[in-house]
Amino acid sequence: MTDYSIFIYLILTVLTVGLAWYVNLPAARGVSVTRQKLFNIVLVTAVFLLLFAVSACRIAVGNDYWVYRSDFLLIQQNRHVAFEFGFVWVVRALQAMLNYDQYLPIFAFFSFFTVLFFVRGIYDQSEQFCYSIYLFMTAGYYFSSLNSVRYYLVLSIALYSIKYILSGEWGKFILWICVGACFHKSVLVVIPLYFLASRAWKKWHMLLLVAGCASLLLFQDFYRKIIFTFYPFYEGSMFDTGETSITNILKCVAILILSLIYYKQAIKDHPANRFYFYCNLGALVLYTFASFIPEISRIGFYLNITNIFLVPGILIRIPDKKQRIFWTVMVGLAFLGYFALFLRSAYSTDIRILPYRNWIFQ
Repeated sequence: MTDYSIFIYLILTVLTVGLAWYVNLPAARGVSVTRQKLFNIVLVTAVFLLLFAVSACRIAVGNDYWVYRSDFLLIQQNRHVAFEFGFVWVVRALQAMLNYDQYLPIFAFFSFFTVLFFVRGIYDQSEQFCYSIYLFMTAGYYFSSLNSVRYYLVLSIALYSIKYILSGEWGKFILWICVGACFHKSVLVVIPLYFLASRAWKKWHMLLLVAGCASLLLFQDFYRKIIFTFYPFYEGSMFDTGETSITNILKCVAILILSLIYYKQAIKDHPANRFYFYCNLGALVLYTFASFIPEISRIGFYLNITNIFLVPGILIRIPDKKQRIFWTVMVGLAFLGYFALFLRSAYSTDIRILPYRNWIFQ
């Protein structure tokens, strides 16, 4: 039987990017209320509603969908679940307002805040909203959020909180990360990682990075012992495979090359882009040298999701118009190709975000 639900994802991508095309950030940022700013609010709200609707109305989408449903029942019965207390408390509060086994509104609740933090974070930080939304969709971040409910909620919070690092408001940043840790404690790793990325690196810092890479190769057992002290259930599990993503490595390398080509024009004197540059470099190091860490891709996502800001930040600063158009098109085509491969793999049993089903027409 032919599955046509993939067209829902394709149409959603076209619609959101099309709406984002008309969002003009430079003309609308400021204290005063302008027509463009109001128009932006309408457009961004429309983008949010489209993304939220597809996410909230899903049923049986994601390889952990029914696992979460079962855990909701365990929470209602006051039985033990391997979730952080914040997630458990929110689920219990929602269950107190709902009838027995009403899991659809609970999924919708978390979808609302996940999409909200993603869209608001992109709107606040991107210099080219349309291109960032395009990368957000084609890189698979949004569609992957239909899976792994807690993780993508805190990933969206981490993305949103970066603006406080860039403005020097570290207290607010740490506060938001602590809120996120109540739902998935892995997000705490971004505090040291983002701090390192925010520093102006010297040459000797690069030597330390090389030494760190060497230590990851030489002392894997030591690092694994530390990790399994906090996450003992990962040792020997299906996630403890030592595999790494060649695709993620190639993507990080490609963006690193583009960054180095236009480093002086787009990164050197631009603190935000420099922060994103070091995040991408950090992700490359993790994917290349730390594959022994279970689910290293999730830690890497905290870093490489900033590429949706870095790439547009580079492209708009390429001084030569022909080069700017060339790289804009080439990057767009590269991510389009990645999107095609991503959707092709979306039917696999360990992802299962396709076929898409929703409770409205079920």
